[in-house]
Amino acid sequence: MLKSFPLKSKLKLTDLNLRTTISVSTSSSPPLPPSSSASSSAHFSSNLTSKILNRKSPYRALGLLNSASIRLDTPKSLQPHSEIIHSLIKAKLYIDARCLIKCLLETLHKTHTPRRACSVVFNALNRLEDSKSNRYVFGVLIIALSEMGLVDEACWVYRKMGELPAVQACTTLLNGFVKTGRVDSMWELYREMVSRGAVPSVVTYGVLIDASCNVGEITKARLLFGEMVERNMQPTVVIYTALIHRLCREGKMLEAENMFSTMREAGVLPNLYTYNTLMDGYGKVASFQKTLDLYQEMLGQGVLPNIITFGILTDVLCKVGQSLTARNYFVCFIKFGVVPNSYVYKSLLDGYCKAGNLSAAVNLVLEMEKFGISPDVFTFSMLMKGYCGMGRVEEAEGLLQKMDKAGVLLNSVVYNTLIDGYCKEENMEKALEVCAQMTEKGVEPDIITFSTLINGFCKTGNMEAVMGLYTEMVIKGLVPDVVAYTALIDGHFKDGNMKAALQLHKEMIEAGLSPNVFTLSCLIDGLCKDGRIGDAVKLFLEKTRARMDGSEMDQMDASDCSPNQVLYTALLQGLCKDGEVFKASKFFSDMRSYGLKPDVLAYAVILQGHFETKHMLDVMMLQADMLKMGITANTIIYKLLAKGFRELGDLRSARRCSEDFLKSGLSVV
Repeated sequence: MLKSFPLKSKLKLTDLNLRTTISVSTSSSPPLPPSSSASSSAHFSSNLTSKILNRKSPYRALGLLNSASIRLDTPKSLQPHSEIIHSLIKAKLYIDARCLIKCLLETLHKTHTPRRACSVVFNALNRLEDSKSNRYVFGVLIIALSEMGLVDEACWVYRKMGELPAVQACTTLLNGFVKTGRVDSMWELYREMVSRGAVPSVVTYGVLIDASCNVGEITKARLLFGEMVERNMQPTVVIYTALIHRLCREGKMLEAENMFSTMREAGVLPNLYTYNTLMDGYGKVASFQKTLDLYQEMLGQGVLPNIITFGILTDVLCKVGQSLTARNYFVCFIKFGVVPNSYVYKSLLDGYCKAGNLSAAVNLVLEMEKFGISPDVFTFSMLMKGYCGMGRVEEAEGLLQKMDKAGVLLNSVVYNTLIDGYCKEENMEKALEVCAQMTEKGVEPDIITFSTLINGFCKTGNMEAVMGLYTEMVIKGLVPDVVAYTALIDGHFKDGNMKAALQLHKEMIEAGLSPNVFTLSCLIDGLCKDGRIGDAVKLFLEKTRARMDGSEMDQMDASDCSPNQVLYTALLQGLCKDGEVFKASKFFSDMRSYGLKPDVLAYAVILQGHFETKHMLDVMMLQADMLKMGITANTIIYKLLAKGFRELGDLRSARRCSEDFLKSGLSVV
């Protein structure tokens, strides 16, 4: 039985020089004269075969075969190769045998189909009288075929050989199916192998677990992990890393941490890929401190970082607004001999742009060029987004024109960025102008283009233009997304068309789209302003309470319906305006229980509600609560408090609020 293949071999694939010419000149076999007949040639081949087979050492036989030239066009000419393969395997020189088989197959592929070439080699190996070693020989053939990507041919050999090959051959065949994306076929074959008595090895479990993780079946992967542990098998670092990677991809960071701890407790040392995987998981949820801690631990364990490590660090630091710290890590790149790549530069560029540090962003692009990294359309789109975010839309348009002149292939991303910039400035004329330029350049407006324009026209109250765009979008076959529906709903609410807004919400649900937190904010705000407070509360509870049960707040984003400050504030405002201050206070308290910290606007809304109902004790408690939570009062809060105290006749408190306001240095709005 094949136990383990040696790590090194005296033979290399390139050493196996299988020639296709018949003429040969060696010291032991003089060349045939030109007048030799076909029978003489056959006699020569027979003599050479005898000499090869008489060599006691597999390497000496292989050396003689290498020094000769035999045409691989008849079954007889394959006999010496087959004999040597059998001899190599008997001597447990598996890698050498595998290399020779691959050479045979590659040569035969020039004139045969893969299946025919496989059949020729199989028959040649099977023709020998000594068939005791056939199980191992065919096992090596299966491995060679699988490694060459000929999985169907390998499976054909598996079924033709009759008996079960060694576990290494079975595992390689299973892995071949995984690599070609045929996971279902892999499981079918695995079940068949087990039913025939195959016992999976640690490597086999590694293949199965990796396959399960790659298709998102983490439960199955864990069951396999538990199964191998029950069989007293020690999972390798590769297996642990595959599980950690899948858990990180699913955002299950606590479980990934536990798996990492289990690995270390079992005495398995994490490698570079393990550290990078877990660091990337932390980076995806913007947990930069844990990312940095893991980086320090990695260095302490003597594991040197690579460009991927630094890319993860740069990305997470920029996400949390620490672009300066991220820039400092460039010094570490040089220290470890790592040259920054395009991904690292783009992460840092994105951080600079989001922080509004456009001068540093421009300098970074120049630095990229010095390192031989040419800025692409995505690099420029980040700069454009930075300019638009700072209200410098004209400069963003200038950059677009420079890109066009430089021959950069413009895409919908850069055009949509500029359109969004003009829409935010409510300059719809320019937004439409850019859209027209986009079409002229052969770039078709997509759903993002239409959603952006619809949102822009909704803000300006031009519902006629909004519906025109909506109609054009449908005619073009573009299906409205959540963003488009949200903009339409908000526009109709602001236009006072409650019926149309609710109809669009109904259409959205029927289309299979789930409203996000912004959609719900628009609906609740619209219902409250229309006096339908009960419907607003019902909608809030219906859409959010179910999501909150058992969910984790740190894993929520804008695409989820889980409540945030904006959603709560919209509901609080509606309840307070309707005089339902007690109910508003209840929802205000609920924010805390769900891990949400009320912002200054939420405090302003609830404070005003208590002032109007003359609940002074609650006002004072809220003031104290703000200080405790570390929330600094803004101009709105100071003016609200001063006005409220004056209306209640508490001039002393009103004067103190005015004095505090002046001391704060806030500008008078």
